[in-house]
Amino acid sequence: MDHRNLLGGPPATFLLPHQEADAALAAGEAPEKVAARFPDYSAAWAALAERAFAQGDAVTTYAYARTGYHRGLDQLRRAGWKGHGPVPWEHEPNQGFLRSLHMLGVAADAIGEDDEAERCADFLRDSSPAAAEELGAK
Repeated sequence: MDHRNLLGGPPATFLLPHQEADAALAAGEAPEKVAARFPDYSAAWAALAERAFAQGDAVTTYAYARTGYHRGLDQLRRAGWKGHGPVPWEHEPNQGFLRSLHMLGVAADAIGEDDEAERCADFLRDSSPAAAEELGAK
């Protein structure tokens, strides 16, 4: 896969895989156990947020999603991200951050934080139109 940016904008950011945490989730380990063992693994926090939202708990969703979002921001910065630019959905290690960002917006909307919900939706679309489409972002 060629990752050159031909449009002159910021380069795409590709997070490193977290093979042990990926394997634990794939094997069916509970996301709360994975998050406890690998607290920087956004995909575990995203899974917790998605489960909490499915159970009707928007406040817990918000807390889990915000944790996954911030842990993902830390990783993006370490990977060279400068606060903007593509974070491709197609690169699987990016998906935990993007799912957390999406769930943060969903939870913000559910608790009436309209400005934050809009910022999260815009950030998701700007970072990865494919993620916004895949996740059904507003």
